[in-house]
Amino acid sequence: MPHGNTADDASREESTLEALASLPTFYHPTASPDGDAVAYYYDGTGRNELYVQDVATGDRTQISDGNVPRDARYPFVWHPSGDRLFMHVDDDGDEQNDIHSITLDGETEPVVENDGQSLLFDVGDAGSTLVYATTASGQMNVHRYDVDADDATQLTDYDQPAWQARLSPAGDRIAYATNERDDLENTDAYVMAADGSEKRRLDVGDVGCETAVAGWHPDGDRVLVGDDSANMDRVGLYDLDSDAVTWYGDGRFEEQPRYVLPDGNRLLAVRTRECAKVPVVYDVDDPDGGRELALEDGAATLPDGPQDNGVLADGRVLVTNQTPTTRQTVYAYDLDADETEVVVEPDYGRFDPADFVDADLVTYESTDGLEIEALCYDSGERPSPAVVLVHGGPHVGESKRFDARKQFLLDEGYSLVVPNYRGSTGRGREFKNRIHGDWGGMEQEDVREAGRWLKERDWIDADRVGVYGGSYGGYSTYMQLVQNPDFWTAGGAWVGMTDLLQLYEDSMPHFKTTLEEQLGDPEENEAFYRERSAITHVDELSAPLLMVHGVNDPRCPVSQAREFRAALEGRGLEEGVDFEYEELGEQGHGSTDVDDKIRSYRLLADFLARRL
Repeated sequence: MPHGNTADDASREESTLEALASLPTFYHPTASPDGDAVAYYYDGTGRNELYVQDVATGDRTQISDGNVPRDARYPFVWHPSGDRLFMHVDDDGDEQNDIHSITLDGETEPVVENDGQSLLFDVGDAGSTLVYATTASGQMNVHRYDVDADDATQLTDYDQPAWQARLSPAGDRIAYATNERDDLENTDAYVMAADGSEKRRLDVGDVGCETAVAGWHPDGDRVLVGDDSANMDRVGLYDLDSDAVTWYGDGRFEEQPRYVLPDGNRLLAVRTRECAKVPVVYDVDDPDGGRELALEDGAATLPDGPQDNGVLADGRVLVTNQTPTTRQTVYAYDLDADETEVVVEPDYGRFDPADFVDADLVTYESTDGLEIEALCYDSGERPSPAVVLVHGGPHVGESKRFDARKQFLLDEGYSLVVPNYRGSTGRGREFKNRIHGDWGGMEQEDVREAGRWLKERDWIDADRVGVYGGSYGGYSTYMQLVQNPDFWTAGGAWVGMTDLLQLYEDSMPHFKTTLEEQLGDPEENEAFYRERSAITHVDELSAPLLMVHGVNDPRCPVSQAREFRAALEGRGLEEGVDFEYEELGEQGHGSTDVDDKIRSYRLLADFLARRL
């Protein structure tokens, strides 16, 4: 998308903005129980709706009509009969999910309703049993719902969150993950009887490390787990009879388990290497023989949920892949022939993949010598203004994926760098946990040094470098502008945090646990919580700041932005002159709704055009 200066620049910009923000996107492609169809959320009408597509014919049917969530954050689970699905429903993005069913005719009804957040993990007993985790009774714990009796039973009662619950093939046991140890960085795998009795902690990893539960082997005697005791996440099958684990791979790269194929002979995982996500297949009896699927390096995903939701009737598996210049495509992948067939094609609108800017993997040293990986996008503008985009989490990682917002900013002439600062995933437990006990510390050095790396490029305008991010990236933007007020030209904070003590008070129980794990007890560490809060240092802010927040955000409540705005006004700064502020009604912690995306793109573009 060449960037130029013409009399029609304003209309061209608006046209490009709306065209990119409106590109139809699909979410959570999932195979039906018989493997003949694929369901997914899709916003081709401008609103998120649920579709079912016949794999053989490609015919796509819209089964919802405004009665599914506008935000496609949470996945759905098929009923074993294939005649309906269970989905998560909340009020305007507040993530206090109930569980509803929707038939293939579009009829919906509530199934599980309570005051809290509920996350559905599995469906068994021919659809009469739902296994889910909920905060209805306080901390996130595992529950079972009997559909026929309309009765819910709490199966676990832990002080720390319990989730990742998966039913065994026979439905008589449930594997799940939680932590009963004093070390808050620890997570263990457990198995219990389906009625919640006979709880058993599996001897998987070291204390202080994280074990994840992905599912079961079809024989019902082995549990598919992930563990980071060897630093890099690894995939294993735990034998319940021998209490032994078979580990797969050589440990060079992080790998997360997905599922064992129905024949029990192979398992699938996703490998992270150099900001790429690559599916890997292992023969169950050959732990060292894993091979990557023949896909272009990008950000591939496999369905993550109940057993077999990624397997088609003919044995092929669903794989979704994308790159910085190609949009999400769902493939049916033949594991024997290494051949693919497109199941769901991407919609490029008026664009072509050749219009988009690819990413280059770069590395730089932080102030303590730690090597940081980042993805760099060159807009082609000379000299180029630039933005450091800070991902959220913090425990996620930026990957080689398509992002319409990035491509819009590039079309506007802004070059971009997206760092995987310490705390990001993909480089092992030690790198990820470096941020624990140090929010607002060295990871902010990593972010600032990304800006310095940009300023040292001879094609960058060093006087026009900004910082922008959402969620933890929004927290980083606030912290960058108060810690390094003279370094940045401008900054944008999207649903960010400014007051960590208040954040703790307003958080859901399992989010409180996360804050305690990463920052310590707020009463014992009150001074640290205050020191690493941007609101404590509000007097230092001098660069123009854009604040945007959803009023129904349960992760970073809107009070985080309102308090910071009040503090700026208390300094005598004027909204609209010294800083800019926008609240998004009927929206939570981000949105996949097209109208919301258009509005957010417009807010950011307008701010950067005036301030950067």
